[in-house]
Amino acid sequence: MPPVSGPSDDLDLALELVDAADAITLSRFRAADLVVETKPDLTPVSEADRAVEQGLRERLAVMRPRDAVVGEEYGDAGVDGSRRWIVDPIDGTKGYVRGMPVWATLLALEQDGEMAVGVVSAPALGRRWWAARGSGAFTREAGAEPRRLRVSAVRELADAQMCFGGFEEFRQTGRLDALLALAERCWRTRGYGDFWQYMLVAEGAAEIALDPTVSIWDVAAPLVIVQEAGGRFTDLAGTPTAAGGNGIATNGLLHEAARQIIAG
Repeated sequence: MPPVSGPSDDLDLALELVDAADAITLSRFRAADLVVETKPDLTPVSEADRAVEQGLRERLAVMRPRDAVVGEEYGDAGVDGSRRWIVDPIDGTKGYVRGMPVWATLLALEQDGEMAVGVVSAPALGRRWWAARGSGAFTREAGAEPRRLRVSAVRELADAQMCFGGFEEFRQTGRLDALLALAERCWRTRGYGDFWQYMLVAEGAAEIALDPTVSIWDVAAPLVIVQEAGGRFTDLAGTPTAAGGNGIATNGLLHEAARQIIAG
């Protein structure tokens, strides 16, 4: 069954989908009557998270009816096959519900086991990043023309900027000492977590970004963007995957040096 209408290109479709997601998330951002609930894992979920994922699933069911979909709020849907869309409706929900502008919708397409398309859209920041396998990575600020992304050429840890989301998960996973050891080797560290740390690596503004605990929807889109910008993205064991349960992105030149320290 072919698509009924709309973009035939997967990247174009992904960009169209996150346009719709941005309209939903911005309309409810800082709303006094925003409904927020607590999930069984004790993390928050807002009505906007659910509305975005539902909307994207409905559109994909029309545009790509044979594709599978996996998302943070509603799990797996669709038949098994070679193509799977991966949705994080709001990456950074804890900040979203508190009125912080650092959050984004993340959308990726996995094809034949490889991330083929990734889009990260942060409308409250006026920023968007995207990539398609073999076509490079790009970003656009509100009102500006798109520009191509390229990781930095920094070759020494002593000259590197490292980003991480916070101490809690490193402590919980027994990696806090390793994080501090890596931080001591770097020129500078900053607590920019979630999607943003990976986009800073892709832009060449930072050299290292890492998470000790992630789900596939947290890093599927960042993975392809970082890779297409010339960087490396692996789990802490060194496997280039978004499904490893943790992740480290670098400019490539520092990857093994940083990974070996944080992996212990």
